[in-house]
Amino acid sequence: MNLPNALTILRILLVPVIVALIFVPQDAARWTALGLFILASVTDYFDGYLARVMSIQTDLGRLLDPIADKILVAAVLLALAGTDDLRGWALVPALLILCREIVVTGLREFLAECRVPLPVSRLAKWKTAVQLVAIAFVIIGPVATELHAAKIGDAMLWIAGLLTLVTGFDYLMVGFRHINAASPRGGSSS
Repeated sequence: MNLPNALTILRILLVPVIVALIFVPQDAARWTALGLFILASVTDYFDGYLARVMSIQTDLGRLLDPIADKILVAAVLLALAGTDDLRGWALVPALLILCREIVVTGLREFLAECRVPLPVSRLAKWKTAVQLVAIAFVIIGPVATELHAAKIGDAMLWIAGLLTLVTGFDYLMVGFRHINAASPRGGSSS
């Protein structure tokens, strides 16, 4: 166990607490959920940063970090849909985000078996940042009406959804190029 892995595990442990607080019908619970969500989001940056700076990247960290990210985003989006904080057209970018995460995870797993890395692009990092900020605004939407937090969150979620499509398409093209390059040319086997 090291500090980066501890931060990743902390992010995973915070998820059920954040989700539970989203369902508590009190303003203080929403603000607490926001604070914990921000804490969890910040650990996403620092676990990778510290692992690189301290030169302690581990197989456990490489496994858990993307899982922790996806659990955080998926669980909170589903909780917000369950409380009707995400509804109507706002569900479309949320669905795009969830579907992209599943597809890219499968693609990464497939390419890993072929020993082909699929590094995170700079645009994908921006997508993640916009996505996390959007979710934060949606979390406090019901209690920060004077700030129009829900409308800001919905708008940012659409931006994140568009970035999700672009980055997902980029990753698919990298995957398809590798698959096409690796497939046998010439005769058929059927």
